[in-house]
Amino acid sequence: HFATTGSTEQTACREGSFANGTRNDACELCPEGYYQDQPAAAACVRCAAGKFCPVGSSRELDAQCEAGTYARLTDRSGDPECLDCPAGSSCGGGAAPPSECSPGSFAATAGLSECASCAGGTYQGESNATSCLPCVEGSYCAEGASAPLPCVAGSYSTATNLTAAGECTDASPGHFATTGSTQQTACAKGSYTNETRQGECTPCPGGTYQDKGGKTECKACLQGHYCAVGAA
Repeated sequence: HFATTGSTEQTACREGSFANGTRNDACELCPEGYYQDQPAAAACVRCAAGKFCPVGSSRELDAQCEAGTYARLTDRSGDPECLDCPAGSSCGGGAAPPSECSPGSFAATAGLSECASCAGGTYQGESNATSCLPCVEGSYCAEGASAPLPCVAGSYSTATNLTAAGECTDASPGHFATTGSTQQTACAKGSYTNETRQGECTPCPGGTYQDKGGKTECKACLQGHYCAVGAA
């Protein structure tokens, strides 16, 4: 509070000012970097990190940092200190704090306003990343992938840069490939497949057989012999 000469009563300091002793004839404005949102205060409050408080502030104001930077502290002048956004994060500016890049994206250097999506053929499963990883064998990675996706049944791959399922190699006739395969597998004896892109082989039907692997057809059972389903 304060009281001017000849006062009959004391007066409360208004918001944005203070008086910290007795017998005050005036209130002082809060200095830069401080504020006070209550009347009759004996002190001002330090401006929070990332906020701006000019002289006589009755509230905290949002900082106005440029994109690619963020406000960490308020310095002695009352202005926020705008720092470069750390690698692995993006900073939209203003008073916004750094935002970690989400899985499937990255920020390779400091001072970026946006995270970049992982390119096709790469992925990133973690947050706050500064780079992406090569895709893995038996899989493909579309743009922005947070995890490799397996080649579908009937296809395979040993490459680590595929971007779509259609880039996986089709299994050839006489062979099959299960989901996520890195190579095709020859059909076992007693089975066959005469088409490409098969996830499994077909057992030889009754009355036929196949005594070799990797074949596209079965043989007729020999005269005088019996051949059950899947006979080898």
